[in-house]
Amino acid sequence: MTPHLPVRILEVTSYPPPRAGWGIRVEFLKKRLETEGHTCVVLNIGTSRNIPSAEYEMVLGGLDFVKKVWRYARRGYAVHAHANGDALKGLLLALVAEAIARLCGCRCYLTFHAGVIQRFFPQEKSKRHVALFRLLFALPHRIICNSAAVKQKIEGYGVPAGRIVPIPAFSKQYMEYTPAALPAAMVEFLARFPHIVFTYVRMRPLFYPVTMIDGLAALVQRRADVGLIVCGMAGHSDEGVGESVQERIRHHRLEPHICLVDDLDHDAFLTALTRSTLYLRTPITDGVASSVLESLALGVPVVACENGTRPPGVLTYTADNAGEMAAQIESVIANREKVVAAMGRFEVPDTLADEVAVLTGRG
Repeated sequence: MTPHLPVRILEVTSYPPPRAGWGIRVEFLKKRLETEGHTCVVLNIGTSRNIPSAEYEMVLGGLDFVKKVWRYARRGYAVHAHANGDALKGLLLALVAEAIARLCGCRCYLTFHAGVIQRFFPQEKSKRHVALFRLLFALPHRIICNSAAVKQKIEGYGVPAGRIVPIPAFSKQYMEYTPAALPAAMVEFLARFPHIVFTYVRMRPLFYPVTMIDGLAALVQRRADVGLIVCGMAGHSDEGVGESVQERIRHHRLEPHICLVDDLDHDAFLTALTRSTLYLRTPITDGVASSVLESLALGVPVVACENGTRPPGVLTYTADNAGEMAAQIESVIANREKVVAAMGRFEVPDTLADEVAVLTGRG
């Protein structure tokens, strides 16, 4: 059998810090590619793009982005772009990267992240962006998405089913971690409350952070023994959302019940999960979130807004209904052992192997 030759991949994506879903995925993917003898360069277009690091190439502006994608494509790197249906800027950057790859005659791939409910996706959500998405999906040689449900929505833009590969953004490597020391403020907070709700939230409307605060307020009225740890505050925020959240915290006088954390690395994130009563997932756009699957694999109950793709064992509520959210959290606290027993256990697959196979032409 002829061995497969090493390939060179340029990842056009956000990258930690801060910790975020597909940035973490690319971090694992980069390590896997390099372990197998391939070359992987990350062109970081995320919030840390101006911070020097040996892990990625910085992006210092639009022209710098174009020059660097062009340079690597001319050197024969396959371009792997990442986008979702929530951020048009990221979508346009992915489209530019794909176009450059095609002009240079090299292969390009797209991973389209998140679920079936996004701001501009699928096409019934935004008719005026359909042509843009059609072009985004037309240029790559293969498209990777998170689920069969998302694949079906992409097919609605006229993409042949054979070009789309659903690969869940979760893999057994996510569960390989070393228990880590947590920030001192978090440790003190954990000691004060017997029941901890842990969540990762961005200050964006479709994460429903104001609903989260109102739900906590309703819960605290009935149970004063509950604390909320909010991670992810260092990430991109939409204008005015953070201010609205802070106003609601003050309005409900919830300061003693909330611990805000800028960011946690992967080891610390999973360590915090294991010390929590449950994990709360508020965004409706995320599809099958890796953090939800991490929680279930660790035996930690999950309360999440319903988005049509939550895994079995997750207790759901209507995204903008604070009362439903509070009731589900309270139910888990009161019946945690039964909830954990009902979750069962599942085998964590090696989906990184599937993704590497696609990117290296083996799958």
